[in-house]
Amino acid sequence: MTVIPFRHVAVLAATVALLATGCGLSEELEREADPGRTASAQGGRSGTEGGLSAPTGPDSPTGGPARAGAPEVPEAASPACPASGARIEGGVVSAAMGLRAMSVTLTNCGKDTYRLKGYPKLRVLDEHREPLDVQILEGTEPIMTRDDDPGAHHSVSLKRGQQAYTVLAWRNTVTDTTTTAVSGTYLKVTPAPGTSPSTVTPEGRIDLGNTGRIGTTAWQRSPADGTDSSRPTAPAPSTPAS
Repeated sequence: MTVIPFRHVAVLAATVALLATGCGLSEELEREADPGRTASAQGGRSGTEGGLSAPTGPDSPTGGPARAGAPEVPEAASPACPASGARIEGGVVSAAMGLRAMSVTLTNCGKDTYRLKGYPKLRVLDEHREPLDVQILEGTEPIMTRDDDPGAHHSVSLKRGQQAYTVLAWRNTVTDTTTTAVSGTYLKVTPAPGTSPSTVTPEGRIDLGNTGRIGTTAWQRSPADGTDSSRPTAPAPSTPAS
């Protein structure tokens, strides 16, 4: 293999938001998490969409009353911008059976246009920040059946404040009990050749079992196009790839 030194169904609805808009991983994760679900079960939801409560208040579609005197919540301060001009953040690890997925977001916080093309260079690191023996695949098709990957030639140009993301997918499968399962704590991300790497801490472990590989999509522009400061979360996968 090529060596490249790098919460549960309850959080699934929150983690598939980005991927539902741009990546076919959402359906796959949901199917694996609840393979017996029916269309009628989905249609039975009232006043919600995608598992999130409908907004209320005088300006909401439901016309519900807003709470009088509710305190305003101050916006969280943005982290400092690195010298590279790119801030990289890891998302929540979505889990469905043995399938895992997460997103990594890059925000151009610098003054100049930030250009990306193709795939990031990744290294999975252990708790001591030492590289683990993990193969990084360009594309997620070997990991899952759906692969909405723009490919190596896809390029993205980000103006200040705009975002791009890549999706990682892997399986926590143990096929050999005599082999120590691989579980990473950190992810070292080099956005493009010649750029500075950043080490991020995913919200969940990179638990590979003994599969030893991760699939990743090429960089693509975030659906919010940088206007939403919230971090995109991992896409939702479909049925396991054979």
